[in-house]
Amino acid sequence: MKDIGVYIHIPFCGRKCPYCDFYSVKFSDETADIYTEKLCQAIDIFGNRLKRQADTLYFGGGTPSITGADRICRIAERVKNAFHITENAEITVEVNPEKQDIDFEKMRSAGINRLSIGLQSADDGELRLLGRLHDVSQAEKCIKKAEMSGFDNISLDLMIATPTQTKESLEKSIEFCAERNVRHISAYILKIEENTPYYKMRDSLEICDDDEQAEMYLYAVGKLREYGYCQYEISNFCKSGFESRHNLKYWHDEEYLGIGSSAHSFIDGKRFFFKRSFQDFYDMKTESDGEGGSIEEFVMLALRLSEGLRNDLFKQRFGIDIPENYIYNAKKFEKMGLLYADKNCIRLTPNGFLLSNYIISEILG
Repeated sequence: MKDIGVYIHIPFCGRKCPYCDFYSVKFSDETADIYTEKLCQAIDIFGNRLKRQADTLYFGGGTPSITGADRICRIAERVKNAFHITENAEITVEVNPEKQDIDFEKMRSAGINRLSIGLQSADDGELRLLGRLHDVSQAEKCIKKAEMSGFDNISLDLMIATPTQTKESLEKSIEFCAERNVRHISAYILKIEENTPYYKMRDSLEICDDDEQAEMYLYAVGKLREYGYCQYEISNFCKSGFESRHNLKYWHDEEYLGIGSSAHSFIDGKRFFFKRSFQDFYDMKTESDGEGGSIEEFVMLALRLSEGLRNDLFKQRFGIDIPENYIYNAKKFEKMGLLYADKNCIRLTPNGFLLSNYIISEILG
């Protein structure tokens, strides 16, 4: 059996950002101590139950770094023991730059080897509108401190088409990342989610329309390419060899285990999750999310990647070639410059990524 990925959800934040719909709560030491203990117990239970080896570990949130290096390292050690985590495993922790006392050296000595830092923008005005607690100077100090502690695999998050953002300010943010020679950049178009402050404010926000969003996205793709960042997924770019191994498990439709409130899993053909609730997680109550690993699901996830839907991987997984009707359905989009399609591969272009949901539904028929 292939090695799995392990995802740990840390649901604590200093303050909820107005655009964020992820499950998070206000940080407190007392709650974090209880949650950490419950995580460790759950890790042991799943480790004994599954008896699987893991080669990636990802701490997401929320803001994992807000809990401090001691708790992070304790959880990481528990995962290593319960899942016999491989020596060359990729171990990522999400970090927000406003907390300047993060013990990166302790994290590095515990085997954590990748950081994902929530920059979002290199423009202080944009950061304020996004409700972020850091400024550009703090972000720069955070990156430098991480590098001095031995981290050479750093990813920065950027947001595209945010209120008041221009091409010039977007280029400034990309340039900021490139000048620090980070290995990976995630660049997401702002999506206004229901049940967020931004959704309630949507009529008063200076938000790009769909055409402007598309223009900003394609501009970002071009600029990132100029700076040597290859696009390998709709929203992800990296220097050669620095793709996120953990996230590739999702897009390759491989198995992963999610532990913590709101965390999702795909194990042994089944999808399940914990509700957005501390108590349900503490009681180890999971909800079924149905079967996983179907042809349709595999196609949908593969077409998020720049490598696209590869026939060799499809045949390895399902024992058949990519169905001819998929290739036939895709061909009409090839004429529009939205994808490339032949018997070996179907892959979307950056323009195609902007319409990926529609294109994928048409390909699947």
